Amino acid sequence: MKLQPDTSHAPMVRGLGPGWLLIEQQRVQTSVFLHSQRTPAVQPWSPARFETLQSRDFELGPLDDCELLLFGSGDRLRFVPPAWTAWLLERRIGLETMDTAAACRTYNVLASEGRKVAALLLLESASLIT
Repeated sequence: MKLQPDTSHAPMVRGLGPGWLLIEQQRVQTSVFLHSQRTPAVQPWSPARFETLQSRDFELGPLDDCELLLFGSGDRLRFVPPAWTAWLLERRIGLETMDTAAACRTYNVLASEGRKVAALLLLESASLIT
């Protein structure tokens, strides 16, 4: 019995390294918002460093088509103030915070299962990674 599809139509993160992501065949060198079921699936996200994040960076507009938002906090696990993402709770959208590499892996698994998942992936420039 087959329980999941052979292929996913969601964009997948195919690779990552210091200062870059490969989403399908597109090499990305800036932070991105990635959504498994929207077009365009990959959108630029302005923050370049965790230290420069502000509450407005999490004001994403409607996410009614999303059940879970993953926040990839850069090269290590870091949390933002809960007030910045309280609106997600109000809309019954889950939030998981992890480093960006873990967020990419988790996004791929959930998206391949057909889940309505989005990810904010903080991609700190290679020169800022120690």
